[in-house]
Amino acid sequence: MKYIAHYPAHIQDQVKSLIEQDKLGLYLQQKYPETHQIQSDKALYQYVTEIKNRHMKNVGTLSQVSYNSKLKVLKQALGIHTHQSRVQGSKLKSHNSITVASVFKEAPLEFLQMIVVHELAHFKESEHNKAFYQLCCHMQPDYHQVELDMRLWLLWRDLQKSQG
Repeated sequence: MKYIAHYPAHIQDQVKSLIEQDKLGLYLQQKYPETHQIQSDKALYQYVTEIKNRHMKNVGTLSQVSYNSKLKVLKQALGIHTHQSRVQGSKLKSHNSITVASVFKEAPLEFLQMIVVHELAHFKESEHNKAFYQLCCHMQPDYHQVELDMRLWLLWRDLQKSQG
C-alpha cells in the first residue's frame, strides 16, 4: 500500500477491498483497456513536445526527453525534469529535459500523460502547491483521478510480481 499511503483511510479501505476480492486488475483493465505505442525516446520527445506546445508555449524548447530504466519508482521518482540556464557569450541558453521511468512504456496512455503533465508543470511551478496542481488540471482535467489510478496500477503490478 506504499503507493497510496498518503491517501485518506476510506480510499485505502476501498483499495484493500478490491485487492481482497481480486478485482483491482479488472477495475484498471475496464477503465484503461489499452496501452500506448510510445516506445522510443524519439516518440516520447514528440509526444511531450505536443503537450508542451498546446499548453505551455512560453516554456523553452525541450533539449532532451527520454525513458530511463534506472529510475526507481517512488524511491527516486516516476519522472524527472531539469532546467538549466547558462550564459554563452552574449546569449542566455537554456536546457530543459524530462526523463520518464521506463515502466511507463507498458502503461495506459493516461498514466504516461499524467507523468508528462506533472514534469512539464514543474517548469513553471517548482513546488507542489495549489498553482502547480491547477496547472496540472489545466493540462489534464482528470489529473487527480488519473494519479490515483496510476498509483493503483503500480500497486497491482507489484502484487502480480509477488504472486509469481
